[in-house]
Amino acid sequence: MKKILIIEDDQIVANVYRNKLVVDGYQTEIAVDGQGGLKLMRTFRPEAIVLDLILPQMSGVEVIREIRGEKEFSRLPIIVLSNTYLTNLIRDAWQAGATKCVSKINCSPKALVELMRATIGDSGAMKHVSRKTETPTAVKPAGPGGEGEAGFQANLRKQFVANLPATLADLRAALQILTKSDTQAARLKQLHEIYRRIHTVNGVAALAGFTLMARAATAFEALLEELQKRPKTINESTLRTVAAAVDFFNFLSAHGTHPDRQELPPACILVVDDEPISRRAVTLALERAQLESVSVEDPEAALKLLSEKLFDIIFLDVLLPGMTGYDLCTRLRALPRHKKTPVVFVTHLSDLDNRAKSTMVGGNDFITKPFLSVELAVKALIYVLRGKLNPAK
Repeated sequence: MKKILIIEDDQIVANVYRNKLVVDGYQTEIAVDGQGGLKLMRTFRPEAIVLDLILPQMSGVEVIREIRGEKEFSRLPIIVLSNTYLTNLIRDAWQAGATKCVSKINCSPKALVELMRATIGDSGAMKHVSRKTETPTAVKPAGPGGEGEAGFQANLRKQFVANLPATLADLRAALQILTKSDTQAARLKQLHEIYRRIHTVNGVAALAGFTLMARAATAFEALLEELQKRPKTINESTLRTVAAAVDFFNFLSAHGTHPDRQELPPACILVVDDEPISRRAVTLALERAQLESVSVEDPEAALKLLSEKLFDIIFLDVLLPGMTGYDLCTRLRALPRHKKTPVVFVTHLSDLDNRAKSTMVGGNDFITKPFLSVELAVKALIYVLRGKLNPAK
């Protein structure tokens, strides 16, 4: 029987993967941190490792380097589960010696088994075996009589939805403490609390088939990771985005957990900015969120497009040639199809008077330059998904 070691700090996600691998005949063990994973690897001696990149105390990249530094395990297949927004971390994982990097949001238990078969072959067991897991949070595999994959996912969905109110309450509590925190250390502590819960939401939502929630959680998790890694990026703009994201997950709990509404209809975004570098930075951030956009530098050209086409959200610079972004916002609000289209100002201007003016002319939000790419992606997903899931509002 072939052996697989899972190194994943989220016990629920780890158990879901382990149960599926066990049912398919693989002997599987779990470690919840990098140091424990390395120790278990040396005694368990697996044929492959499934590794999360974000781990406590020791990162997944550091784990890969340690493994590759031991001659006995230098060629051991390492399958990395990654957040697609953490491109630098994924690059480091490849350079450290990862065998394959897979997006968590796309890696169902069934897909992981198929990946294992392609990487190390069949389990080697004469027949499928099952065993009980040692933790009460484990999700049981579908029983005899056969509900199969559909029944397994339906059971996981049911458990996820049942646990969601408590998770959301914890998120709101952590956000309240964050907004009252007046030191960087206190803010980082609460950001980590929010991160831990979103990390679980991300993994379990993806496995349960709640694609829209997983899609939003993937971006939000990456933003929280970035803020913890680079505390200097914590400012009024990023904290505002964190608060909006927490509120958005309450919205998703009501509108985004129907199994038949997990495909996002195509969305289109307009970007108006006369600076080529800034304009490209916005469009690249949207591409990372898999959102299509049209970009223009001239406000008159933008008005022409807006009169001809319906956009889902508009990212608008303030300092434009010929007219200000405020003037453009006032004029686009006069267009029948864009009376309620979300407008987000992207600007260097951060004083209170300018923010107040952006609201007075019909703007919905702002993001301050220089912005984090993933922050803009989070903001875009919030507005696009709100509009698509609840168009009446």
